[in-house]
Amino acid sequence: MAGWVKGTYEGNGMEMHYLRTCGNKPPVVLLHGLMTSGACWTPVARALEKDYDVIMPDARGHGNSGVPDQGYLYENLAADVVSLIDALDLVSPVLVGHSMGGMTAAVVASRNSKRLRGLILVDPAFLTLQRQYEVHESDVVDQHRRILSGSREDFSAEMRVRRSDRPHEIIELLVQARFQTSIRAFEILTPPPPDYVQLISTLDIPSLLVIGGVGSVVSPEMAVELAELNQHLKVIQIAETGHGIPYDQPDRLSAVVQTFLSSLSA
Repeated sequence: MAGWVKGTYEGNGMEMHYLRTCGNKPPVVLLHGLMTSGACWTPVARALEKDYDVIMPDARGHGNSGVPDQGYLYENLAADVVSLIDALDLVSPVLVGHSMGGMTAAVVASRNSKRLRGLILVDPAFLTLQRQYEVHESDVVDQHRRILSGSREDFSAEMRVRRSDRPHEIIELLVQARFQTSIRAFEILTPPPPDYVQLISTLDIPSLLVIGGVGSVVSPEMAVELAELNQHLKVIQIAETGHGIPYDQPDRLSAVVQTFLSSLSA
């Protein structure tokens, strides 16, 4: 992270935080998922920074960004991304979003495609209405409260045992982000979710859907159906991982992202 800039901007009435690799290079914005932060993209950003100006914002209620009393729906998160593009004067950025960030990126692209050069959705949170209700009614918020009531050190030790397959750096970034996530951020799970079928159908820029294997939100069958809806959407599977693609296979994901970005300038 040497040479990276930590910055803030005013977005929709609050202070928003971001990390940026900088440089006079094509901009790429990396959008994180629920309970993580922009810094959790660090391994991917390292792979991209030589050729791209990589910007990693913290979503509202996450990382070092503001925690407003309300406004945690996807339309709010999408408006924050547009504010980021405006505040930093980004010209034709490519959006890359994972999970919640993937859904956010899809909403931004569906409404502001002329301002973007491309879109990469990494196992986006494309939940059916029924699944959204199930997640909303689950104990995910109570689990988060229990974690926040404990110590960061204990949680870190637990994660190092539970996810021994992940590098310690990634584990520590995820642990830090978890303790920076406000309970309010879970309002993003409030039904109904955006209609992802409609979002995909309206895309008119080069787009890539990256899915995992067992445990992914977007199944191979669902990915095929979405690709059939729009000629601009291509699909790539990294089968050796589940939903946590940026953390379990950062090198593979970085290679996929780099190939797609290179194709945009070919």
